[in-house]
Amino acid sequence: MSLARQGALISWIEAPERGLSARDASVEHNIWGKGFSAREATSGGRPQGGIIEEHRLRDLLAAVADGRTEIDAAMTELRHMPYEDLGFAKVDHHRALRDWMPEVILGEGKTPEQIVAISTALLEQSDRLLVTRIKPEAARDLLAAVPDAVHHEAARCVTVERAPTPKHPGVTVLCAGTADLPVAEEAAITAAMAGCEVDRMYDVGVAGIHRLLDKVPALQSARALVVVAGMEGALPSVVGGLVNAPVIAVPTSIGYGASFNGLAPLLAMLNACAAGVSVVNIDNGFGAGYVAASINRIALAERRD
Repeated sequence: MSLARQGALISWIEAPERGLSARDASVEHNIWGKGFSAREATSGGRPQGGIIEEHRLRDLLAAVADGRTEIDAAMTELRHMPYEDLGFAKVDHHRALRDWMPEVILGEGKTPEQIVAISTALLEQSDRLLVTRIKPEAARDLLAAVPDAVHHEAARCVTVERAPTPKHPGVTVLCAGTADLPVAEEAAITAAMAGCEVDRMYDVGVAGIHRLLDKVPALQSARALVVVAGMEGALPSVVGGLVNAPVIAVPTSIGYGASFNGLAPLLAMLNACAAGVSVVNIDNGFGAGYVAASINRIALAERRD
């Protein structure tokens, strides 16, 4: 958050103490470029679990404006807004105000204890959690610590949605073969957590192109498509030639020796003949799903109807 925006927020929090009316406080907070409204009263005058999500920030500001929360209590909540230092990790509690979702945890390379600690810290100030590339033993520990968490085994992800957001249609995820499912599911889960309704089309690779061609009308209704493939990586070019929406191509490490653990499909996708094809890194389902969700949500925001 910029210093100017932090100053605007503090001005609102301190408005009652300075004798400002609700209208004057509203004028100050418009520096944010967003409108905030009350949602529901919170027990004891304090939002439950902090303010990482925008609706929690709305609750906190409304509670201060209404006199239900003391300024000092609100300032305590705001001190963790930039980040929380756990020693081995700095948890970004401000991420959800800038992006489509709170900070996402990459489970790969982290110990189960670190994953649990970061996850619980995030959930103290957020209604949503996404952990990617999590190993089964770490997932078991996390589910024990967070009983309402869901382990998506195929995607190697764990999610929490305590206040589910509306899901907007427009994202389609395809994969060439069943072996590509973990990466495709990672993309689908990511897009769903970012507020998108995801249409899945799996095992539609070029070795049996008829499996894809009967889905053309559905493909052409998407605003963004994630296309996952290993081997020679041809599927994104085929899909790109059938649609006018952006295609996010994801090479996977599936294939025999000369595929070089995904390098061959990566190079093929980078050289795609079809227009509108972009490429993310090998096996990066998360990155592709996030980009697709961003495209979809920006397109929806610009619609006039």
